Formats: sequence, C-alpha cells, structure tokens
Amino acid sequence: MTKVLIIGAHGQIARVATRQLLERDGLALTLFLRRARRLERLADNPRIRIVEGDATDEAALAKAVEGQDVVYANLAGDMPRQAKAIIAAMTQQGACRLIFVSSMGIYSEIPGEPYRRILDPYRDSAAIVENSGLDWTVIRPAWLSDAPAIAYGTTRKG
Repeated sequence: MTKVLIIGAHGQIARVATRQLLERDGLALTLFLRRARRLERLADNPRIRIVEGDATDEAALAKAVEGQDVVYANLAGDMPRQAKAIIAAMTQQGACRLIFVSSMGIYSEIPGEPYRRILDPYRDSAAIVENSGLDWTVIRPAWLSDAPAIAYGTTRKG
C-alpha cells in the first residue's frame, strides 16, 4: 500500500486530490491540517488517518512524514517557512518524494501578467523546494473552477 501524506488537507485543491486519491486502490492517506475536526467526517475510512498540526512545526511534520511514500503539500500563508519545515521533516525521516502546489506565474511564464509581489511567497517556496535535493514536482495551477471539463497545458521553467 502506497502511503500519501497530504499537508494542508482542508484546502480546496487538497480536498479534490483526497477524493481522487481515494478512488484508487492501494493508497492510504494521512491528512495533516490545523483543525482536524474539519475533516472528521472522513475519520471512519480505514484508509485515512487524520493528524492535527501546523505546517511550520517541524516536529509535528516529522511524526506525520514517518513511513510515508509521498508528501503532497497544498498550503497558503508563510509558504517559505512551511517549505523549509517540510523539507527538514522529510530529510529527518528519509522521505524523498514531494509534490508541492504553488501558483501560476512564479516563473514569469505568463506573458503580460505582472503578478510580482503577490507571488513572492509562492516563488520563494518553490525555489526552496527546487534546491532541497528531494525528488520534487512543483504544480502551478491556474484558474480553479468547478466546471466538469478539464483543460490544461504544461509548461517548463525557463
């Protein structure tokens, strides 16, 4: 069974990811969030473990990371500090696969869109992840919608 830790599990994208991951056999999820009661409806699922903690608390993260195969981080707030704590916890536990959700525009890949300061936490945390030595993927979602159609494109840094 592949074990996936979702940090920031109550976030909009993280809840979609949780739902989609539960549709797949062979996955066990650990949901890490500040207020666990917000996901208590999932507590009866034998494939889910819910952990309350803060994404800047390296010790709490290290406990949650222990035994995980993949760490998926979907955060807001002090993202550089969170990225550093996650990387430290993963390094301490010997975990190496990180999927980190950031934002479109962090690499100035959108012509004519000057997002500068609002993207600083996303850009800075992505740089920390990129330099972590971990096996990482930075996801840069664009506009979010509840529409049933899914259309996306991929870009590369630079």
